[in-house]
Amino acid sequence: MMGFPHMIPYANPLYFIYLLVALTPMIVTLLLKGKRWSWYQVLVTLFFLYMSFGGEDWKQGIALIGYVIWQTILVWFYFHYRQKQNAASVFYLAVFLAILPLVLVKVVPFVSGHASILGFLGISYLTFKSVQIIIEMRDGLIKEYHIFRYIQFLLFFPTISSGPIDRYRRFEKDVVNPPTPEKYVDFLGKGIHNFFLGFLYKFIIGYYFGQVLMPVAAKIAVKTGGFSWALVAYMYIYSMYLFFDFAGYSLFAVGTSYLMGYETPVNFNKPFLSWNIKEFWNRWHMTLSFWFRDYVYMRLMFTLIKKKVFKSRIVASNVGYFALFLLMGVWHGLTWYYLAYGMYHAALICLTDAWLRFKKKHKEKIPSNRWTHAFAVFLTFNAVCISFLIFSGFLDTLFFK
Repeated sequence: MMGFPHMIPYANPLYFIYLLVALTPMIVTLLLKGKRWSWYQVLVTLFFLYMSFGGEDWKQGIALIGYVIWQTILVWFYFHYRQKQNAASVFYLAVFLAILPLVLVKVVPFVSGHASILGFLGISYLTFKSVQIIIEMRDGLIKEYHIFRYIQFLLFFPTISSGPIDRYRRFEKDVVNPPTPEKYVDFLGKGIHNFFLGFLYKFIIGYYFGQVLMPVAAKIAVKTGGFSWALVAYMYIYSMYLFFDFAGYSLFAVGTSYLMGYETPVNFNKPFLSWNIKEFWNRWHMTLSFWFRDYVYMRLMFTLIKKKVFKSRIVASNVGYFALFLLMGVWHGLTWYYLAYGMYHAALICLTDAWLRFKKKHKEKIPSNRWTHAFAVFLTFNAVCISFLIFSGFLDTLFFK
């Protein structure tokens, strides 16, 4: 095992060769018998986890092992507690303890200037999974706790580093009910399609924008200084790079899942064709935005309305949006541009809601046709690109360094 190199998932062509070799027995078994070898999937998972977190990154591997032990014991304790009692204080404590490792990983570098020893690639996505399970246990949606299945869900290697973020109950159905040979043929076709599209996105289009065009635009923008056409070019180039690189990765993750017989949800759905910013978040990094919507925004709104914190539902909704996107900005990192990115999107969503309310009241006077739709798509696309320019941190480099 020591001879295998360290690899970031889906970043190296050699990774795909190992992946194809490892998945072939799974593919054959699912095609012929409609069954999985659980023991073989465990071996494949350990192998790819070793490639991602072993070797020179062994400290990340140790952090991952410690993290999984922590979360497994925590969820086990909360599950058994929830069978008899349901105190809100215990629930909030469990959620806090679940996110504590992630909080430390985010805060320690900001305070000390050094990376936390608890950090590893994908800790955010594993935390989302763990918190989701605790919340659904509290809601009574998860009535059984299988330790092995829980660990299998956390360490599902196709999605471990950057998602998509699956839901436990959906994943469990796939574990218990592998696809029939007939259904798996469809899975196999989708998986292969995702791989080819992923290669196009990540290694051709994404590479061209990120490695060829972006350095040139950045160099000219820095040389010109201030706001310039080169900065505008950088904004669009970075936006294209971010989409094709991340969407390509997600296609690989979903494609690998399909080849293993799991219907992991897709992460992108033509986001640059969105006609407003709310629709954009229904199409961009969908599993993340839906996670924040379901487990943060909706619960916050329920609390604000139930306790009558604000008389107006509109005010409560706007406060909820700013709290949500501030949290999302903090999750990305404790820097001004991530926080500004979050606040920018919250403001856009609040403005969109105001416009939709106005439009509903005056729909007879406001035209609605393919031209207005195209104009809305154009405005949304440019608003999103501005947000990605903020997100990139390039403005920090350009104006403050």
